[in-house]
Amino acid sequence: MRDVAQAAGVSQPLVSIVFRNAPGASEETRAHVRAVAAELGYRRDERARVLRQQHSRLLGVAFEPMQPFHGEIVDGLHLAAQEHGYDIVLSAITPHRAEDAAVEALLRDRCEVVILLGSSLPQERLEHLSRTLPVVSVTRAITSEAIASVATDDHRGMVLAVEHLISLGHQRIAYIDANREAGGQERRAGYQDTMTAAGLADQALIVAGGASEAEGAAAVTELLSQDPAPTAVIAFNDRCAVGVISQARVLGHSVPEDLSVVGFDDSEQASLPYIDLTTLAQDPQQLAHTAVELALRHLTTAATDTPAPGEHIVIPSQLVARTSTAPVHL
Repeated sequence: MRDVAQAAGVSQPLVSIVFRNAPGASEETRAHVRAVAAELGYRRDERARVLRQQHSRLLGVAFEPMQPFHGEIVDGLHLAAQEHGYDIVLSAITPHRAEDAAVEALLRDRCEVVILLGSSLPQERLEHLSRTLPVVSVTRAITSEAIASVATDDHRGMVLAVEHLISLGHQRIAYIDANREAGGQERRAGYQDTMTAAGLADQALIVAGGASEAEGAAAVTELLSQDPAPTAVIAFNDRCAVGVISQARVLGHSVPEDLSVVGFDDSEQASLPYIDLTTLAQDPQQLAHTAVELALRHLTTAATDTPAPGEHIVIPSQLVARTSTAPVHL
């Protein structure tokens, strides 16, 4: 700032006023100082600024960049945080970087809240973390009173998926499981409960899969090798469903003529013309805005030194029917 002040012919405190948007400088002076700063390539050291302040006004987000739906939620988190004068710090979870490492990076950046997308950490670890700062879980429903959460109704979503396929005449309906992923247990239970309620328990078929295209492709290869093969497949999520559709076509099966396919998320790829996936819609903007609201409520409560009870919000899921499902061919 001394360099900017010298080049602009003003005092250093005046430069500080301009960059803090504080009262005390005319619009003409502000424009002049900013122009000089731009010529010099000056940028404020945000980390130094945070260290000088009691509150960082940063919300930390741990997410998986390989999951397109997480990207859609992150976009909504940025918008929601900005509306309240906060910024987002991102920390990625990758095959070579564990979630714990991603969280620790957010703590080092002095984030005031940690928002975890699809967290797989044990509940005990999350509760321990919540003693340090507020924790909000997104897409993974948690019942702990120490943690806030917002998630889609995964059980109800799977009920809608199975009922949709049954209405099209399907009975041999398979489910590709991802039990360790956020929402996995609820989706599996929804599938089993609905198949049983429809008198199709003997037709139920669950195979191990996952949340990626490759895992969907491997699972459908196993399913289509069976005799009789299923006429419909529900994938854990849209990415998995894309792998199912691609591999089914490679194996010579038409979608939906030979095999109906349902996903979960209604991510952007689901509506691509060559996929056109029937899926269960989650609203990433609603999840994001609710997560930020929960985070700020917990911050307000924390400021009064009063323990915040865990708030748990469940958002309804909706079936979006497209051309990847059709009446069964007998």
